[in-house]
Amino acid sequence: MSDSPARHLALQGASNFRDLGGYPTADGRQTRWRHLFRSNHLGLLTEADVEIVRGLGVRSAFDFRGVEERADALCGVREITTHSLPIEPTVVAALRAQMAEGTLTAPVALELMRESYRNYVRHNTHSFRALFGHLLEDRAPLVIHCTAGKDRTGFACALILHALGVPEETIAEDYLLTNRLYRRDPSAASELPQDVRDAIGSVESSYLAAGFEAVRADYGDLETYLRDGLKLGTFERTALKARYLQA
Repeated sequence: MSDSPARHLALQGASNFRDLGGYPTADGRQTRWRHLFRSNHLGLLTEADVEIVRGLGVRSAFDFRGVEERADALCGVREITTHSLPIEPTVVAALRAQMAEGTLTAPVALELMRESYRNYVRHNTHSFRALFGHLLEDRAPLVIHCTAGKDRTGFACALILHALGVPEETIAEDYLLTNRLYRRDPSAASELPQDVRDAIGSVESSYLAAGFEAVRADYGDLETYLRDGLKLGTFERTALKARYLQA
């Protein structure tokens, strides 16, 4: 899978800003270019970055950051309408609690990351359902982001690609592209041990797998989750594909 300029846009004030277009689907179509973007937060864009984003025609941003996260870095493009779909962060606080107890290790951090993905399904399905409601209103071009643009955003984009019929192996490859394109904030959670920071500063296949493990546990399978959890019936799936797929 290529991270060519057509997919990855190298912005100075944001990282991991990329296009979800061009992925083949099971029915022989592909996802539309320049409709769906994913990124980390858009609060530090340079003037040049803003011009690039404006040139893409992005009209809407769907922001999974919690209340305090969002207040710290508002979107820097005034033409973009931001829709808040908050999923409050929990991992760093849990890691700090483990460190205070003297029980923090890299394996503990990995499991806390996996548990956060399970909780996306258990406790935050309403936010992903709201995202699909917006997607069905045809607000493209649009961008989906959180703070780092890798976990809440990564799970959301995996759900979108699944709903559009993109094969699992392609979804996994897109998810893992984050490890090549995301620039970590060296000051973030700097008090944590380096191996722990490595665990939370990247993505692993086991993280995404944990989210879908929770889907199976609570809904039986992904198709049922899309239908019952995210309210994507046959009509909605057809409409979604009409908007975001091309022949």
